[in-house]
Amino acid sequence: MPDQDEPGTVTMRTEGRIAVITVENEAKKNSYTPEMIEQLSAHLTAFDEDDELWAAVFCSAGEHTTAGLDMPKFFGPDATAKPQRDDMVDPFGLGERRCRKPVIAVVQGITYTVGIEMMLAADIVVAADTARFQQLESRRGIAPLGGAHFRYPTRTGWGNAMYHLMLCEEFDAQRAREIGFVQEVVPYGRHVERALELAAKICENAPIGIRATKQAARTFIDTAEEAAIAEIPRIRGQVFDTEDFGEGIKSFVERRPAEFRGR
Repeated sequence: MPDQDEPGTVTMRTEGRIAVITVENEAKKNSYTPEMIEQLSAHLTAFDEDDELWAAVFCSAGEHTTAGLDMPKFFGPDATAKPQRDDMVDPFGLGERRCRKPVIAVVQGITYTVGIEMMLAADIVVAADTARFQQLESRRGIAPLGGAHFRYPTRTGWGNAMYHLMLCEEFDAQRAREIGFVQEVVPYGRHVERALELAAKICENAPIGIRATKQAARTFIDTAEEAAIAEIPRIRGQVFDTEDFGEGIKSFVERRPAEFRGR
């Protein structure tokens, strides 16, 4: 059994020209601490700067991608979260620096909140058939702050985006494939292997051409994304200074349904 007291970590290893970045916090369903976000950022930066590495696979250990953020460590009185450094690659693709190279995200089991947002910040997604998705921040009195508010519409269209952002309900891997969130659904146990296969195929191509293609594609959506990213401080201010936010965090800690009052 994983040790509940063992701190989570993010590791990176290489297989030829492929970087394999793995989230490891199984005891807490791979929930992210601020320190894990910093480690992930450091690994993505190292990958981006290494000319010998041409593609990355971003995955999580065990049965689940992530249950989301370790909320008290980000929003509670003992929070340790720090602002994203401008000279480091932002795992959410929101900061000044973004990864220039291909990143394949791999998901399985519980893939909630920031798990979806980081997945959508990657270029290609491979899902195990066990994957379950849910953008449930509004059930906790807040709102998505990691890019869901604009990546859902750009990936799935307005109606599908609002359907899942407003209902905050869980959906499965087949639904994610249907609406364009993920590109392949494979049997559990094959998901990381399949991502490595795709990364190897990408590495057969000219790396400069691949990077140029990604950069050119990004210019098509950058203007709209920049405007959406600029909205995040307003969203944060609008939802954090409410009674519902306090109730959402309290209900999460107490493991009970929240009772929101709309104020």
